[in-house]
Amino acid sequence: MPLRGHYFCVVIPVHDVNPLRRTPYVTYALIAANVLVFLATPGAAGSVAAGGDLARLCHLQAFVDHYAAVPRELIHHQMPRLVPTGGVGVGPHGPGCVVAPPGYDKSPPLSVFTAMFLHGGWLHLLGNMLFLLIFGNNVEDRMGHIRYFLFYVVCGYAAGYGFALLNDASGDPLIGASGAIAGVLGAYLVLYPTARVWVLVPFLVFLPLRLPAWLVLGFWFVLQAVYSSGHGVSGAGTVAYAAHVVGFAAGMLLAWPLKPGTPPPPEPPRLLFGRRARPRQVW
Repeated sequence: MPLRGHYFCVVIPVHDVNPLRRTPYVTYALIAANVLVFLATPGAAGSVAAGGDLARLCHLQAFVDHYAAVPRELIHHQMPRLVPTGGVGVGPHGPGCVVAPPGYDKSPPLSVFTAMFLHGGWLHLLGNMLFLLIFGNNVEDRMGHIRYFLFYVVCGYAAGYGFALLNDASGDPLIGASGAIAGVLGAYLVLYPTARVWVLVPFLVFLPLRLPAWLVLGFWFVLQAVYSSGHGVSGAGTVAYAAHVVGFAAGMLLAWPLKPGTPPPPEPPRLLFGRRARPRQVW
């Protein structure tokens, strides 16, 4: 979710065995919107962390400061006196980005929404969209299109403000759909804990395994909780793991009332071998 973040996952989900009753138009629209905004973002061709020419980075920094969510702005409404203009200049320490008083009025609450569609690089974007595509379609199928969109936005706001409350003095911009998508994962865990998910597990090579959703998503949540405490990964401070935890918890709470009326996913067919695997003819 932060500007200099990365997407970390021990297992890579590729498909869930959970059929749909309706087309997930909102999930598709969210993916399309995220991709289009990313392509329109200055410097979108490369990762933010990977660097690039100074002019492109200054333009990108000005764009992000305008539309990203900043904890200090959200909690204390402390707007910066100077912001990057997107221009390049030469100062006492050499070339750098030009700063000046902002020429725009920024709404901190609205910035939480715009930040949900900004990403720091292709890996950040594709990782988020993969999780949204696999798990979001069934959550939308259960909630309905409009309620699902509102749910997605509420989880994104809960994640953004939750992280800001824990880091209220931070001036680092937060970007990405990770908090909202974490809410989708939390809802999926509540609604479809026994659904089977095909994942790739890196072990010398990528091994395909079919695991229950409670194991895949539960393990993901535990990792986020551990990393949010600063343990288990170097550079944890550059990724808003706490936002993932808050978003996931919000998604679970919001989806809980829907659990009693949710039909369980069909049990996938077992892998059969030998004579039992031969198709039977029906006369």
